[in-house]
Amino acid sequence: MIKKTSWLFLRLIALLSVAMLIWGVFGFLEYFFNFSIIPLQNPDFLNGTQFIHWLLITISGVIFLFGFITKWPHTPTAMLVIYAMLATMCFIQTFDMMTSPNRYIAYTIEIILYIIISVFLFRSQESKNYFTG
Repeated sequence: MIKKTSWLFLRLIALLSVAMLIWGVFGFLEYFFNFSIIPLQNPDFLNGTQFIHWLLITISGVIFLFGFITKWPHTPTAMLVIYAMLATMCFIQTFDMMTSPNRYIAYTIEIILYIIISVFLFRSQESKNYFTG
């Protein structure tokens, strides 16, 4: 049961990474070309901050998908680094720029997800077996 749950969770992370990649690409399309299906830019963010936001989101999707497809052994470490960068960027956005009344709850949920995924990538036997061949 645990093995199957771990197997499914690893695939869920891959699916979330596809979503992050798509979100990042559409964010860049809107940022650079004003093309959008739904508005993704946050008017509270400075242009440079918005660019870094889309860059980190896109890179997070690319890194995990690359690692997942190639079984790259450094995937957990690379994801920990990108999650630390995303958490830092989101901290700045949440506490200095955002005005939504739910911003602190959203930030807390995001950080908890980064921690859960990071612990899974480093500690689960499924992840260790997958990324070490």
